[in-house]
Amino acid sequence: MAEGSTEARHPSSDGLHRIPAAEALARLLAAQADALAAVGPALPAIEAAADLALAALAGGGRLAYAGAGSSGLMALADCLELAGTFGIAPARTPVLFAGGAEALLHMRGAVEDDPQLAAADFARSGLRAGDAVICISASGTTPYTLEVARLARTAGVRVVGIANVPGSALLAGSDVAVVLATGAEIVAGSTRLGAATAQKAALNLISVLLGIGLGHVHDGFMVNLVADNAKLRGRAERMVALLSGADLGHVRAALAATGGAVKPAVLVARGRSADEAAADLQRTAGHLAPLL
Repeated sequence: MAEGSTEARHPSSDGLHRIPAAEALARLLAAQADALAAVGPALPAIEAAADLALAALAGGGRLAYAGAGSSGLMALADCLELAGTFGIAPARTPVLFAGGAEALLHMRGAVEDDPQLAAADFARSGLRAGDAVICISASGTTPYTLEVARLARTAGVRVVGIANVPGSALLAGSDVAVVLATGAEIVAGSTRLGAATAQKAALNLISVLLGIGLGHVHDGFMVNLVADNAKLRGRAERMVALLSGADLGHVRAALAATGGAVKPAVLVARGRSADEAAADLQRTAGHLAPLL
C-alpha cells in the first residue's frame, strides 16, 4: 500500500462502531481538523496553481476542472461558484466529470476507470494550448483523471494536479503539483471525508486568489457581481455604497445605469458616466483599485 494511502487504517478508527456517539463525533471532527492542517504545507503550490489559472483566464483562455467521484464533486462545487462569486462566464470554466450529469444523481464507480470516457469528454471540451485544467484525485491514480491530465499535456494545456497521496502519478505528471497529504481516512477509503475537506479548502484558496488576480475581489467584496435577484441587488447596493461613499439614491441610480454591474456602478456613483466607467475598467484590466 502506497505511503500516505487513504485506504490505510486510521489510528482513531479502532472501536468506532461501539463507542458512544459523542466520542465518535469528537474523533471524526479531529480527523477533519487534521485534514485541514494538511493544506498549510501546500500553500506555495496553491499559489503557483492560482498563478497558472490566472494566466489562462487573463490571457483569454479557459480554466477547466476534472475529476471523478468525491474528488469530482469538489471540482464541480468550486467551478460552479465561479460565475456567481466572480462573474466568470461558465463557458470559460468547463467541467469534465466522470459519468457526466447522470453520475450526479447516481454515483457509479466504473466511470472513473474508463480512459475512453475521459478521451471523449476531453475532445468535447475543446481544450487547447492557452487553457488550463485543474485535475483532482484523492489517490492520484484515478484512470479517468490521469487520462484527462495526459491528453491536456499533449494538447499544450497546463495542468494543476491535486492529490492526497504524495508521489502519485497525477502529481508527477502535472505542471503544478498540489500535495494534500491527509493520509488514512477514519472510515478507510472514504475520501469524501478528510481528503475531500482538504481538497475543498485548497480549491477555495485557489479560486479566491484567482478572483483577486482578475480584479474581481476588492477589500473582500465580490465586485464583479452582476445583481440579478433580490439578495444580490441588496448585496450590490451595500458594496457600491461602501466603496463609493454615495447615498442610497445615487447607488441605485448607478446600478441602474450599469445594468446591476458593481464595478462600473462604483465609478458612476463617484461621478463618472457609465461609458467612462467602462472605458476606465478596460484600461485597468478590470481592477478597481487604480481608479479609486
